[in-house]
Amino acid sequence: LLSIATDPDIRRLEAMEKAVHRDIHKMRAFVRFRKIGEGADERYVAWFEPDHYIVERNADFFVRRFTGMRWTILTPHASADWDGERLAMGPGAAKRDTPAEDDAEALWRTYFENIFNPARLKVKAMQKEMPKKYWRNLPEASLIPDLIAGADKAASDMIARMPTSPAPHHAKVEAKHWPTPEPSDVAAPEADDIPELREEAKGCRRCPLWRDATQTVFGEGPENADVIFVGEQPGDQEDLAGKPFVGPAGKMFDRILDDAAIDRHKVYVTNAVKHFKFEPRGKRRIHSKPNAGEIQACRWWLDKELDLIKPNLVVALGATAAQSLLGKAVPITKMRGDVVEREDGLRVFLTIHPSFILRIREQEDKEAERERFLQDMRKVKELMGA
Repeated sequence: LLSIATDPDIRRLEAMEKAVHRDIHKMRAFVRFRKIGEGADERYVAWFEPDHYIVERNADFFVRRFTGMRWTILTPHASADWDGERLAMGPGAAKRDTPAEDDAEALWRTYFENIFNPARLKVKAMQKEMPKKYWRNLPEASLIPDLIAGADKAASDMIARMPTSPAPHHAKVEAKHWPTPEPSDVAAPEADDIPELREEAKGCRRCPLWRDATQTVFGEGPENADVIFVGEQPGDQEDLAGKPFVGPAGKMFDRILDDAAIDRHKVYVTNAVKHFKFEPRGKRRIHSKPNAGEIQACRWWLDKELDLIKPNLVVALGATAAQSLLGKAVPITKMRGDVVEREDGLRVFLTIHPSFILRIREQEDKEAERERFLQDMRKVKELMGA
């Protein structure tokens, strides 16, 4: 009969066997000891509520695992006691017989909180492996609801903090196997369209910024765009992706354009400086403002973009973009919302860079600045039709 796997009684017996083995595994995973006493009186006590009579079956595992400790495991059905030399089985107990929380539980919660990986959170899978019936006896369980609730934000923050700067030894390898090429001729670009210009810019050596950046980040958008948005320089994520305005500031920029009824796919976006300038801090790359020489060197590319696209309006997002477009430094905070006409007749609308909004700490102030930037974009929408 035992060899007939389809027999109902055999199937039920196998299911019962699996349930007992599962309970044994859960006990090994979810027993949490609490310390009582100090010095010669030190010992550890744990409370566990198994579904089956598994304490004696599991006791040898805990002896092997915690041989150097003196411990007692209490359950409603039975208890196991190890004094460092002899294992003794005893009667069941009540939860009130276990000690209150000890200092080690705070350390355990700190450990659990720091090993939690929000990017790999799968709530249903977690509850399958750690059913809620065990939570009441787990010190870390009190953290679970808040960790789940904050997982999306924590995952985003983790991505934002991820290392993007290569390890120090990479520079030595690069210097040995990929010698630095000689700077190319700095004559004005001769490309006849944006794709050709973008290809030429990949080899730009007009200033030293190319040495540390991953790649040139050129402008994107239709060549017949009525408006060009000019930012400062690519950020960390743009440098890695090779596309402008794809980082946190770019995503906010996209949302505000949408709120202002400006089709992002019908405008051209670029930067005054095409390479990412940064300062390495640990494993992170921190944005560094380009200087006047770097802005001037990269102005060749921006001027060529303007010549090829011939927009009706250019929006300067921040002081660096304004300096590149107007040839001089201008006070953005005072001239914000102004339209300045260049000698060639091109209109330049001045406003802040969206990254400024992200740097505001107070939520109320941040919302107010976002609304102000939205009003700027609505003015741009009106000017596009003028």
